[in-house]
Amino acid sequence: MQSEFGRIGKRLFAEGLIGASFGNMSVRSGTGFFITRSGSYLDCPKSPVFVPMDGDVPEDASSEYRVHRAVYRSTDHQAVIHAHPPHAIALSLSCDRIVPMDVEGLTLAPVIPVVVGVCGSDELAGRIARGLQECRVTVARGHGTFAAGKSLDEAYLFTSLAEHSCRILVLAGAYGRRQD
Repeated sequence: MQSEFGRIGKRLFAEGLIGASFGNMSVRSGTGFFITRSGSYLDCPKSPVFVPMDGDVPEDASSEYRVHRAVYRSTDHQAVIHAHPPHAIALSLSCDRIVPMDVEGLTLAPVIPVVVGVCGSDELAGRIARGLQECRVTVARGHGTFAAGKSLDEAYLFTSLAEHSCRILVLAGAYGRRQD
């Protein structure tokens, strides 16, 4: 499993979707999920830690474990990636939802929800989980994307898609328009 985390982490870093030790990822497993450690570099992560769906959380689990737990409790997603793609973050500062203009975005994520909440909070966890019931990717305003899927590869695809669609909006000069 650690090699899978490292492989996806390298892709996220190579595309500029994360920087330094920002971001985290998890995979559902039995009665809980494995998540990256707090402060871990995703392109060369330490071994992930197991977080049960209920009960105590290991001290070194990512601070966003609440979001991952809420997603797994309310969806059938098997993997979650939280990244910090710059164009998606920039657009989230002025949009309540992001409506892609590119064909891939319109096909796979025609409306990307933007939610507000304090990092690592139960409030943010609930809002992200609700967003991921509607769309495979949701943006926490000013913080980054949370993408989910049946695997880390699928969650990665939606992370990359969100950033690509946001980059197209910025290049088209559509970033300041109201997206109703």
